[in-house]
Amino acid sequence: MTACRGCAALSSSLATPMQHWADAAGEPVTISFGDLVRRWGGRTVGLALTGIGLYVVAPSLLTLFGSWPQLRDVEPWWFAILVGLVFCSAASIWWLTRLALATGTDDSERPPSAGQVSWGKAATAHLAGNAAGKLVPGGPATAAVIQARVLIRAGQPAAAVASALTAMGLLTTGVLLLLPVLTIPALIIGPPPARQLQLGLLVSLILAVAIVALGVTTLTWTRFVVAVGRAGGHAIHIAKHDITPDSAATALVAARDRVAAAFTRRWCRAVTAAAANRMFDYAALVAALVVFGAHARPAEVLLAYAVAQALALVPITPGGLGFVESGLTTLLVLIGISADQAVVSTLLYRLVSFWLPIPIGALAWAGWRINLHRTGLPPAPPPSKP
Repeated sequence: MTACRGCAALSSSLATPMQHWADAAGEPVTISFGDLVRRWGGRTVGLALTGIGLYVVAPSLLTLFGSWPQLRDVEPWWFAILVGLVFCSAASIWWLTRLALATGTDDSERPPSAGQVSWGKAATAHLAGNAAGKLVPGGPATAAVIQARVLIRAGQPAAAVASALTAMGLLTTGVLLLLPVLTIPALIIGPPPARQLQLGLLVSLILAVAIVALGVTTLTWTRFVVAVGRAGGHAIHIAKHDITPDSAATALVAARDRVAAAFTRRWCRAVTAAAANRMFDYAALVAALVVFGAHARPAEVLLAYAVAQALALVPITPGGLGFVESGLTTLLVLIGISADQAVVSTLLYRLVSFWLPIPIGALAWAGWRINLHRTGLPPAPPPSKP
């Protein structure tokens, strides 16, 4: 009986409103305990998972940063090469952003003042959002919101920005998923030999051409998309019975149509930009391995790169921090690279591709905020979630 009364009292307390907040006008706002749980419960769980994830990967991060002194032996011009490759990878996203917002999905909804977004605004939006995505758990959503906010304040319609960012995400993710598929034939064929890792730069160019060809084919040939969707549906149906070949094909065609609508008459350039984003980044990893004399087949390094980039999508730690480093290092060792070379090469690559963009993005965000304050533009409407 006492336990029942305790349960009743607890239920009553959860339903009892609390008046501890006030709105902007000073009027009290009624917020119940249940509202607080719904508002902050998910964030609390997310932070707890992030803490656990960082605790799990802490040993690998300590090992990685323990090889920091070895970077003193790297020639300065190698740093310039890696920074240049990462810059080209980022510039490809800026180009893709301009292409996605060049026309929008519906020209009738675009005001006359909404012209093509400038390179500066596209770069600022991407750098600021990218930096936030590397600092906040579940970063992709936060990165998209910040990127959308900058683009909307630049004069782009909110609906067009949401559609553009969604299409860009689908396209870049599709390119990432395509990399292992294109790697399999190279792994079966065998060449180039292990001591010609430098050919990885040539491999990245060849793969970029293949990605563009397949991408344009996917965007223009519906029967090909249906066939791929049905084949994937058959494979997925074995593990998940509610997915059928027809439903998988329908979903794939719908996603294709969203991308095609966003890049109307710009398909080839859009796929080229998405392919360049991945291939320049892969080339940076190859360069980091070449710096320390590592020997491996470029196709195997590409497979390790694709898996590491997939780990970056895991929303447990910001930007996949720790999971990418440990996963990439382990895979590089498995393909024949020594443990010392794998660790220090991963450190150099992540230093340039992960850590360096964070302060640059923070500066871009700060400069954008200062410019808004100086110009005194009115607040923009909240961006739609892409």
